[in-house]
Amino acid sequence: MTSLSRRFPALASRDFAIFWVGHLFSLVGTSMQNTALPLLAYRLSGRPFDLGLIGFAALLPTFFLAIPGGVLIERVDRRKAIILLQTVMMLDTFALAYLSLSGRIQIWHIVVTSLILGVATAFEITARQSMLIELVGRNSLPNAIALQATAFNLSRVLGPALIVPVFLLFPKNSEGWVFLLNSISFVAIVAGLFFVRTRYKIPVEPRTNSMLVELGEAGRYLAVTPAVSLLVVIAATLGIFGFPIIQQLPVISKDLLGQVGDTKAIVDMRNSFLYTSQGVGALIAAFSIAMNNSERWRGLRLLLGEAAFILGMMFIPLSRSLWIAVVIIACMGWGSVTQLATMNTLIQTQVPDRLRGRVFSIYLWALQGIAPFGSLLIGWMTQEFGLSATARACGLISLAIIGGIQIFRPIIRQPAG
Repeated sequence: MTSLSRRFPALASRDFAIFWVGHLFSLVGTSMQNTALPLLAYRLSGRPFDLGLIGFAALLPTFFLAIPGGVLIERVDRRKAIILLQTVMMLDTFALAYLSLSGRIQIWHIVVTSLILGVATAFEITARQSMLIELVGRNSLPNAIALQATAFNLSRVLGPALIVPVFLLFPKNSEGWVFLLNSISFVAIVAGLFFVRTRYKIPVEPRTNSMLVELGEAGRYLAVTPAVSLLVVIAATLGIFGFPIIQQLPVISKDLLGQVGDTKAIVDMRNSFLYTSQGVGALIAAFSIAMNNSERWRGLRLLLGEAAFILGMMFIPLSRSLWIAVVIIACMGWGSVTQLATMNTLIQTQVPDRLRGRVFSIYLWALQGIAPFGSLLIGWMTQEFGLSATARACGLISLAIIGGIQIFRPIIRQPAG
């Protein structure tokens, strides 16, 4: 245990360990749902635009709520807020399961439940990220962030793999059974949080200023701190032109890799392979960062992660066989987690405690708040011009913006002073 604590100092905290295990179970269920939901939606309508619409609905609340959510979260107990929000997410998923198992599910049901889930998520992510330091303290915070990313990406491997036996056991309404299992998985994190104590809790200070004044303070901090504000710009670029490409994996499995005579089972299996490969690449990235999150290598890691993801996008048009697609998607999974975990760590270790919730909410808004418009844009482009042309164009745009920042503003790769 001593050796484990030295390698993973955040696990020395009993409270973080309880939270981590419960969160892992919940994330596995969520990953199963995230794999099954696009399949169900694409089978119901057959339109790539609807995949983008669902992504739009899930992330649109972040556009409106992420920034004010950061101010609100700083005014409440983070642990209690997460319990409430996770309960809302559990009930929303249960409603989706009922609609699917009863055979009443329609595209608009998926859009509405995704919208509700997005509202809860917009607040929950900021609350959860702000709570990490309260569980482990500042010294172990980078390792806690990396371990949380490891749990998330381990779930991205287990989730797609676990839906295969569910689909085999329940060939009728199989997606509904996946949604039901996901709703049950939320019990793990909610129950665990009742046993967690925030030993390094940041006191909730009485607020006398208005929300606009407090947001202005966070904005001024970003204006004079380019090492953080440029990370926000990178996040916005990825949110619009990068990550929505992943929502089109069902298009890759059915259309780009499709063969004459494909059955539903073959397409579902191919889709599961792609999601699993993405999760494997992501898990390798998260685990390697958890093993060694030295400040010395964060700048290089950020650069490599960006390169792997962007080049992966540009190589998607070459995915004419399953195994080439698996390698490309795995590289993109590695790149996405490497850059996100590194940016998260850079922001949380540089921003003062009193501003952490607000600044992180602005970062979250840039990453996910404007992503709904990226989802619609890429969904429309894919439907009109095909996935190959869309991936190539978005890759070139991302390369120009993010590559330009890396070349002309290398301050983002320098250790915090």
